[in-house]
Amino acid sequence: MRIPFNKPYMTGRELERIEQAYRNAHLSGDGKFTAQCHAWLERSVGCARALLTHSCTGALEMAAILADLKPGDEVIMPSFTFVSTANAVVLRGAVPVFVDIRPDTLNIDERLIEAAITARTRALFVVHYAGVACEMDVIGAIAGRHRLLLVEDAAQGIMARYRGRPLGSFGQLAAVSFHETKNIISGEGGALLVNDPQLVERAEIVREKGTNRSRFLRGQVDKYTWVDVGSSFLPSEIIAAFLFAQTEQAEAITARRLGVWRRYHAAFAETERAGRARRPVVPAECEHNAHMYYLLLPTVKSRSAFIARMEAQDVNCVFHYVPLHSSPAGRRYGRTSGALAVTDDASARLVRLPFWVGLEEHLDFVIERALDAILELC
Repeated sequence: MRIPFNKPYMTGRELERIEQAYRNAHLSGDGKFTAQCHAWLERSVGCARALLTHSCTGALEMAAILADLKPGDEVIMPSFTFVSTANAVVLRGAVPVFVDIRPDTLNIDERLIEAAITARTRALFVVHYAGVACEMDVIGAIAGRHRLLLVEDAAQGIMARYRGRPLGSFGQLAAVSFHETKNIISGEGGALLVNDPQLVERAEIVREKGTNRSRFLRGQVDKYTWVDVGSSFLPSEIIAAFLFAQTEQAEAITARRLGVWRRYHAAFAETERAGRARRPVVPAECEHNAHMYYLLLPTVKSRSAFIARMEAQDVNCVFHYVPLHSSPAGRRYGRTSGALAVTDDASARLVRLPFWVGLEEHLDFVIERALDAILELC
């Protein structure tokens, strides 16, 4: 059997919920299951409003619209992130300003943010890598001091916390993902979390193609019309029905993933002590969600050899982001603030191990093959 890097997990009620959506005769967006998912997110995170989107990418694009970004404006963010974080900014004509990451958590280095701020800086997008929180106390203070809109890219952060508070509750806006590689899934899908009540009404408008349709459905206006810029960000009710079945088991899913993470972490403790690989770092103030398990191998050569060796034994291990600042589009549309040595180094050495609910029965096999490969190659 080949062990894939990711395998989607079903709780057992997804198809039942989809059938219910069909029987409700409502398959387009914003039906009963969408409302239930909104309610779950608002309870779980404590946000003023949650709005399902067709993807986390869509949620980030909504955030960029709500930030009122104009051509030439600047937005600070890490280079070690998925392209959607930067694309959302570039689509508004603004400039991503890439800052280096911390060597421990691989999150944006909060000590470098203020040096990147200029008269054109309008917003700060932070990314909670691997479901481990950024240093949000410091970052929130910086954003407040400089009057910057703070947006959390919490694509990997559902069910994780910082000092007891859920990720996605710190910025004025936050984006989460329900892509099939995430913890709670719907195949494709995401959500915009709105923590600033003053942004709620406009967020609804942007999501509904720039119309005030949400106010019309609530009986607040007698007809709806085009009132602002926007697009079609809604997912179908089929997606929402699948997602709702996942939210019903969110605690159980998280617990199982944490079990896999802990087994990995214990297995590679001696490997780290021997200096052959570095394990993930989770600061004491962070309660992570076991989104992934990665290792930092000694060199890019050993990382490539490790991936090839594991693939030859039917275990699919993968690298992660190519730094945005070194990508063709990153060089064209963005700029860097200072050296990004940690970003370049981590990107070259990081390898992600298979991680999914159900992997438990194969985990010993994966660990044994990984330990053998590291011993031989590192």
